[in-house]
Amino acid sequence: MKPTKAPFDTELVKEIANLLAGTDLTEIEVQHEDLRIRVARTPAPVTVTQMAPQALAAAPAAAPAAAPAAPAAEAATPADLAKHPGAVPSPMVGTAYLSPEPGVAPFVDVGSTVKEGDTVLIVEAMKTMNAIPAPRSGTVTRVLVGNAQPVEYGEPLLIIE
Repeated sequence: MKPTKAPFDTELVKEIANLLAGTDLTEIEVQHEDLRIRVARTPAPVTVTQMAPQALAAAPAAAPAAAPAAPAAEAATPADLAKHPGAVPSPMVGTAYLSPEPGVAPFVDVGSTVKEGDTVLIVEAMKTMNAIPAPRSGTVTRVLVGNAQPVEYGEPLLIIE
């Protein structure tokens, strides 16, 4: 007579699913001896990136009489900014931090002068803090991300001219 295996533990699957729901993870896989459980979900579509260009386009329309040339420069979409020769792109997906720790002054502000290799911000990916160096010397003319903002690979973080 063959020994029977214990019934499948549905509570364990529910516990892993709850852990997945409470984090930014999209997949968890657990293996113990002969038992292997994989729980995955598809991430919700991100609409923030679609909304941002609309908000930027609305701002110049409110004050076109002030300076006709300036609103066109401010209405640049993220795709346009990524093509800017002074753009510093994110080398990875993660969370951008403008300062080394909460409550401390940011690495750079608009108008800051940086040298090539200076840390301009940090991108956290998988609980690892990655210093982002300035690829060139110059002056920071725009900071395109907020503190603790999620960023995508290749997304422009700031402009150095």
